[in-house]
Amino acid sequence: MSTATSLSLEAIHSAGESDAHRRLRALLEQGLPLTPRPWQVLAEQAGLSEEEVMACVSRWQADGMIKRLGLVVRHRRLGIQANAMVVWDVPDEQVDLVGRRLAREAAVTLCYRRPRRLPDWPYNLFCMIHGARRERVLAELTAIVERLDLDDLEHRVLFSTHAYRQSGGRYAREGAA
Repeated sequence: MSTATSLSLEAIHSAGESDAHRRLRALLEQGLPLTPRPWQVLAEQAGLSEEEVMACVSRWQADGMIKRLGLVVRHRRLGIQANAMVVWDVPDEQVDLVGRRLAREAAVTLCYRRPRRLPDWPYNLFCMIHGARRERVLAELTAIVERLDLDDLEHRVLFSTHAYRQSGGRYAREGAA
């Protein structure tokens, strides 16, 4: 696992920023260290105190340079090989309610709404279900459909066929670390 962030590119190169802060930006690109005190480890590597690192990251979030901090889970390394995007055609007046209900399901790792692309793509709600095997993912989906009484909603299951490279945010110019 590593951290992932989304970043405002115009906020990357602040005038008057110290070398330590530039090093911290470059270190954040590599992800948070998987230790009990990741901010302390980054502080030692950047030449700052732990408090300075936490204050700096908070400021960058408030300024919009860091949009979010999250995990990039390398799920295939964990044995999770079956990754299904379930796409749903939900009546517009029900999509928020159905989305909230799906998002509360333990097996659903991601759930979001997108506009339909008619006439070819009638789906407006998307959710991800992961598992070690396709059969397990399909069984979990069947249980969810029954539990939430979603039998009347058209849906399709799209299993991923390729693992794309995942990475976190980019904050530093080349060679800044």
